[in-house]
Amino acid sequence: MTHESIAEITAPPDRRAVWYGRTAVAPPEFPTLTFDLDVDVCVIGGGLAGLTVAREVARRDWSVALIETSHIAGQASGRNLGFVLPGFAQSAERLVERCGLAHAKALWALAEDGVAYVRNTVLGLAMPGVDPVEGWLDVAKIDNPDAMMRTLTLLAHDFGVVVEGWPAEQVRERLKSDTYFHGLYFPHAFHIHPLNYALGLATDVQRRGARLFEQTPALHIDPIGVRKRVSTPKGKIRANHIVLAGNVQLQQSASALATTILPMTTYVAVTHPLPDLADAIAFAGAVSDSRGSDFHYRIVDSNRLMWSGGATAWAGNPRRQAQRIKRAIARTYPQLGQVEIEHMWSGTMGFAVHRMPLIGEISPGLWVASGFGGHGINTTAMAGQLIARAVVDRDDTWRLFLPYELVWAGGSLGRAAVQIGTWAHRGLEYARSAKRTGSRSSRVDAKGQ
Repeated sequence: MTHESIAEITAPPDRRAVWYGRTAVAPPEFPTLTFDLDVDVCVIGGGLAGLTVAREVARRDWSVALIETSHIAGQASGRNLGFVLPGFAQSAERLVERCGLAHAKALWALAEDGVAYVRNTVLGLAMPGVDPVEGWLDVAKIDNPDAMMRTLTLLAHDFGVVVEGWPAEQVRERLKSDTYFHGLYFPHAFHIHPLNYALGLATDVQRRGARLFEQTPALHIDPIGVRKRVSTPKGKIRANHIVLAGNVQLQQSASALATTILPMTTYVAVTHPLPDLADAIAFAGAVSDSRGSDFHYRIVDSNRLMWSGGATAWAGNPRRQAQRIKRAIARTYPQLGQVEIEHMWSGTMGFAVHRMPLIGEISPGLWVASGFGGHGINTTAMAGQLIARAVVDRDDTWRLFLPYELVWAGGSLGRAAVQIGTWAHRGLEYARSAKRTGSRSSRVDAKGQ
């Protein structure tokens, strides 16, 4: 591992610390708020959700100010894998169980609208460096085609989703690994450079007259009355509406909301160039091989792997996770030989207990758009539109999310429970993988004798 890689592993969590920063377009200038300001809407949080809310409010000719504690898109929005997928972190089956088929179908349609919003925004603004690549393949590491068929039937027949069921033979033509069996292919999903997408949004938000401020934490929120107040270190904002579009970083200004969010830290690696990558992967789209945290990956720079996995409820050591990712790649694609990691970073996502976004009005004029962990790019786009339409147009589509209200996440005990569940799921996958590997080794040994 190079000295450069070690520096990147130990770098602080801002947008310049990761591989994305090396390939990012030049960001706009974002000042710090140093004066008092009156606007129609104040957005707290400079990630994809906040930027989309600000963009959609500004498009409707309302005044809007957005404040961010650190850097615009410096947290999960600029550090994730860049998958733009339909649906939610929660499965379609669970949506139906909780809400009924008609309601679940309506929610899924909103999530697909989020995918379309991202695509149309990228193309409509000709965003530089976003580089969308079509397709997502969700593959199974367990040979259970009946489960795949149930999900395929629900999505394709009941929800009307464009999706294909791929048998193991078709999956292995594209992903040359006997780790995988059948899979679901979503041709309208895609992957992007998420930091460049966020910076493109920010550029358009500013062009539309909205005010964006970095290094401006919200120290106190007073949501009472028609004109609400947000206090920052060097200025105050007065607004008719406040949108809490932050993640786990809302602890200081909105502690009650922060207690409903479970933080999960994930780890992302980018390998050195792999000359023989085409011998292992003949698929340019995004790949997921788990409903949990392990693993998700895509090809970048034509011959590198960007690989994510190993979620932890508390921030862990990226250096240790780099070794774990190397072993995972070796198990999945042994034909690649020794794979070295060049860049490694972590990012913290926020999950609600029910694994659905938190979208809606907390009290008159105080709105929330949070909890996008695991499926963030499409759902932040969706939420930004819903909140802007609710605030400006008095549209009440956001009420479809009322079954998924704010629920206390359990504090440290809740985080421990999630971590134990993640370990158990991961251990089961590894045990099944080891069993298959052992069976293959026995067959090879017998054949050799």
